[in-house]
Amino acid sequence: MLETRAAHPRPFSISVFDPHQASTESWEKFHRYWQLRTEEDHPGERRIPSADTERALREHLPLLAFHRVLASCEGEFIGSLTLSFRREGSPDHAAFAPYLDAWGGVLRPHRRRGVASALLRVLLGFMEAQGKTTASIKAHLPEGHAFLAAIGAIEKHRAVENRAAFDALPWDELARWQSQAFAAGGGLRAEIHAGRVPFERLASLIAPFSALINDAPTNALDMPRMRYELENYRTWYADMSQRGGEHFLVLLLDGDEVAAMCDASWDQRFPDRMYQQLTAVAPRWRGKGLAKGVKASMLALVRERHPEVATVITSNAEVNAPMLSINHRLGFAPHRHDAVYQIGPESLRAFLSTRPLDPMERYQ
Repeated sequence: MLETRAAHPRPFSISVFDPHQASTESWEKFHRYWQLRTEEDHPGERRIPSADTERALREHLPLLAFHRVLASCEGEFIGSLTLSFRREGSPDHAAFAPYLDAWGGVLRPHRRRGVASALLRVLLGFMEAQGKTTASIKAHLPEGHAFLAAIGAIEKHRAVENRAAFDALPWDELARWQSQAFAAGGGLRAEIHAGRVPFERLASLIAPFSALINDAPTNALDMPRMRYELENYRTWYADMSQRGGEHFLVLLLDGDEVAAMCDASWDQRFPDRMYQQLTAVAPRWRGKGLAKGVKASMLALVRERHPEVATVITSNAEVNAPMLSINHRLGFAPHRHDAVYQIGPESLRAFLSTRPLDPMERYQ
C-alpha cells in the first residue's frame, strides 16, 4: 500500500538539478542513477550513451523550458522529477501556459519512504507558483498506473507501441499497396525525401501537418491544439547531425495540398531499428488505401537505404482502429502499452493532505 513506510527510514533530500551548473561528480551520480532507472523502466533495452544524455539535458530548446529536481540519499540520487512547459515568449505561449508535462520516479529499493510524496510536493508548489492547471504524466508499468490512480490522476489516453521484424514484413503485399494507392489517387503526385527535408519545404508543410495530427485520436486529453513547429525540426535535425540519423518523408499531393503523408526516422546509434512516426490522410482522401500506400512506400525506402534494419517500431492510439488494423496485417505485435494521466493542483493537494511532511525530508 502507498501508506507503508520502511521500518528504519534514512534521511533524504530534494534539490534542484541544473545541467549547466552540475559538477562532474554530480553528473557521474546522475548517470549511475539514470542507468538504474532505465533498466527498471525498460529492462533489456539498449541505452542511450551517457554523453548523449548529458548533451540533451544541457541543450537550450527555444520552445520548451525545464525544471528538474533530484532526491538524494547517502550521497546518491534515488529519485527524480522533471517538468517541461512552454517557454515564456514563444509563439502561442498563452494557449500552452496552463499545461506542463511531468515524468520521474523513485528507484525500487527506495520506494515506500515518502520520496514520491516529496517529489509531488515539488510538482504542486511549481504548479501553484506558475499558475499551471494541468499536469500530464505517462505510465506503462503496473506500479506506475497504480501510483497515478492512487494520487487522483485521471487516465485520459492510451497508446500501444508495436514492433515488427523488418525482414518478415509482407513485401509483395506492400508493393501492391503502394501501386494500388498511388494509382487510386487519380492524379496525385508523390514527393519523397530521404535524410533531411529542406527547411523551406518544412515551413510550407507546418500548417497541413498540424491539421492532420489534430485529426488523430487523442481520447479525452485536456490540451491545446497540437502543432508542428519549425523550431522543433531545427532542434531535431541538429541533434541528428551530431549523433547520426536520417528523417524520411513520403507525401501524396493534390496540387499543393497534402492528401497523405508518412514519415519515419533512423538513428545511427541503433542501426538495426527504424522508427515509424505519423501516417495520416486528409479527410476527403480517406477510404482509397492511401495510408497503406504511403506506409508501404516509406518502408521500401528505408529498406533500400538501410538493409541493416531488423526491427520497425511505431506507436498508435489504442482507439485508432484503422491504423492498428494496417499494422496487424503487416505482422506488428504489441510491445508496450502507455497511458497518459492528467492531474490538477486540487487533486494533488487532496492527496498530499493525507501525507504529512516527513521529518526525514529535506529541501535544498
